[in-house]
Amino acid sequence: MNPLFNPIQWVTLFLWWFHVIAGFTWLGQTYLFNRLEKWMAEFPPKEEGNVAGSLWMVHGGGFYHLEKQKKPELMPEKLHSFKWQSGLTWISGFLLLLLLFYYEKNLVMGNTPFETGLLIGLGVVLLSWPIYTLIWRSPLGKNEPVGVVFCFLLILAISYGLSRVMTGWAFYLHIGAMFGTIMAANVWLTIIPSQKHLVEAVEAGREPDMTLAARAKQASKHNTYLSFPLILTMISSHFSWITYGTQYSWEILGGIIIIGWIAAKIVRG
Repeated sequence: MNPLFNPIQWVTLFLWWFHVIAGFTWLGQTYLFNRLEKWMAEFPPKEEGNVAGSLWMVHGGGFYHLEKQKKPELMPEKLHSFKWQSGLTWISGFLLLLLLFYYEKNLVMGNTPFETGLLIGLGVVLLSWPIYTLIWRSPLGKNEPVGVVFCFLLILAISYGLSRVMTGWAFYLHIGAMFGTIMAANVWLTIIPSQKHLVEAVEAGREPDMTLAARAKQASKHNTYLSFPLILTMISSHFSWITYGTQYSWEILGGIIIIGWIAAKIVRG
């Protein structure tokens, strides 16, 4: 069939387009809020109080004054939150994964049964956040450098295993999908519930549990570090000759992840 008249090709194109646009909006606001945390910490208030920091910004001809509260006091009529950017990015990305590798059956290599690859692929993606949460809420996660090294070694082990089962592009994008799932779940299952708790505590006149706020802040920070390696897995098909198209595909992916983390550190400031 002529690709021009193939509806699957048009659906794939639309999903890629939508996924990239949604991802841009999500990552843009994620990095903005993480930068705000750093900027406000550099300009602490002169007087003790509930204000943790404030910042003046200019953009598009407008001036903006932002203020961060240690604990929410008064609730506005309309409270703006950010969640659908992540939700729509994940949904479109997951549909792309299903379409490209499961519907088209462009998933496994060699004599590996397609059903085996399907179970492994979906298991890696859908179990990623529970395993991530278990690590970072355990004593291991209390020591951040140790937790980072452990997670990196675990990612390498998963990458090695997938490289022995899946085609190169499928294995790279499943690692990216794993990162994206962790990021989206962090928003919907950690950050948003923590925000709801803070709002409900203020409205009920209770003392909010600030450990939940700290947990949400950590999840947002992790999302910024996961985003750069995720983007590199997405564009890896343009450079297959130096990524998954080599005999060192999983080792190169490990190097890409480290470079992505360094880049995220630089951008975060």
